[in-house]
Amino acid sequence: METGDPGRAGFDAIRLDRLKPWMQRYIDAGKIPFGHVVVCRDGQQVFSHHAGLADIETGRAYGDESLVRLYSMTKPITAVAYMQLEEQGLVHLDDPLEKWLPEFADTPVFDRVAPRINSRRPRKRSIQIHDLLKHTSGLTYGLFAGHPVAGEYLRQKTDFNPQDGPLSEVCARLAGIPLAHDPGEQWTYSVSLDVLGRVIEVVSGQPLDQYFRENILEPLEMHDTFFEVPPEKKDRLTALYMKTDDEKLKLVETGEESLWADPAKPVTCFSGGGGLVGSMADYCKFVEMLRGQGQGANGAQILGARTVQLMASNHLPGDIAAMGVESFAEVSFHGVGFGLGMYSILDPAKTGMICTPGEFGWGGLASTVFWVDPVEGVTTVFLTQQIPSSGYPLRRELRALVYGALAQSRS
Repeated sequence: METGDPGRAGFDAIRLDRLKPWMQRYIDAGKIPFGHVVVCRDGQQVFSHHAGLADIETGRAYGDESLVRLYSMTKPITAVAYMQLEEQGLVHLDDPLEKWLPEFADTPVFDRVAPRINSRRPRKRSIQIHDLLKHTSGLTYGLFAGHPVAGEYLRQKTDFNPQDGPLSEVCARLAGIPLAHDPGEQWTYSVSLDVLGRVIEVVSGQPLDQYFRENILEPLEMHDTFFEVPPEKKDRLTALYMKTDDEKLKLVETGEESLWADPAKPVTCFSGGGGLVGSMADYCKFVEMLRGQGQGANGAQILGARTVQLMASNHLPGDIAAMGVESFAEVSFHGVGFGLGMYSILDPAKTGMICTPGEFGWGGLASTVFWVDPVEGVTTVFLTQQIPSSGYPLRRELRALVYGALAQSRS
């Protein structure tokens, strides 16, 4: 993709260029291995820049063809896949989960009064598909250490990691672990979209990777997005790093030894919550489809316009903060609602960030992020590979830099 003329899209080119030294400061300080930002308006690319190394130890440069772990930026793709089935009348948002996955018919709730994981009580109502999409199911993550339920996730391998086994088996294990709270009572970030991936398999009769490929990836010409990196593309996968106490990077895995690209340990779990690997060009195609209200830049109609509008709307009674989570990663959740698989900005003043009402998007564990601004016609995608995503205020600063370069607003 070639960079367009920023002036024609209402952006100030000099201000957009501030993104370059911003990324470079983080790279030079050893806080992120690389950065890649693409900004578009009305489908026209107005800024694209990357810098840094795909693998610090070998000195391999990051490039346009590099592949990254998308982690939770997989979730919106899973949400889109589910809504395709909703559009066909095959499923409904208020379906109880046990209609499709009977193993969840009697999943209890953890009794917070008691100290033991086997202290359980019946839940007040069933988990609905709607709960999975908006993270009010009562499910959680094992990586959220400290809660007895989370500890059980780790012991039973129910975080849906690449080698955890087929979705059917992981969901069977998960159904035997009590919920962290009753469905609908709180917003808890969780493996809900992974469970939804299994629902998609049951309803469609296809493995999740095949469903994605036939109904989303191939129609949008996303040829570099996978649950498992093909051997011939393995050399394009970046290394993954973790922030340490002294704010230096620690290698988690190289591209060659990755859990997503090891022929000796094939991927068995198609995680709809965090399993995809992909390129910047591919993910931009997905994001532009959302901005295009379901239609890709190549004309492929993935969803109906009203369906995307529903996904981008807030489905909570208020903001996420009112449902028990005041912040997540390094972003405040005051003034931020949640739709179907993505956040939805309600009140920019309450967020304390420069943003637009109706903006929606999501990020991933390795500090990646995207957003769509339907009012301004702006999309932004940022890629790097540094965990956890709460390490630095990258997303807040990125938003300020992009919107700070917007010279012509439409609101």
